[in-house]
Amino acid sequence: MIPGAPTPVAPFSHAVEADGWVYLTGQMPTWPDDDSRPLPEGVDAQTRRVMDNLVLVLAGIGLDLSHVVQARVYLTEFKRDYAAMNAAYASYFSAIRRPARTCVGVTGLARDALVEIDFVAHRAG
Repeated sequence: MIPGAPTPVAPFSHAVEADGWVYLTGQMPTWPDDDSRPLPEGVDAQTRRVMDNLVLVLAGIGLDLSHVVQARVYLTEFKRDYAAMNAAYASYFSAIRRPARTCVGVTGLARDALVEIDFVAHRAG
């Protein structure tokens, strides 16, 4: 468990590290201080909440967004939400260095979320 990170919605670790590679479990748009609160409205707000949760997990293990090498994005309304999610997501990374990314449409996510994102990061040295 990482202090300050959202409560997991299932039995998993927030992050697992192996030989400098760090695998962050997909984060939901839940509130870290109260996971019973309703999810934010709309994919823009949900994407920002997810990204903020991922930043909390990274910080909890001594990393930041510059360590992220790959991201996977899951959208329940791909055609409708792809552009808005991209705009919110892109605002977290430098245009000079963004991680590799996959984005897929899915039929559903926990808590009826619109978006979930996971990361692979690398700890240098």
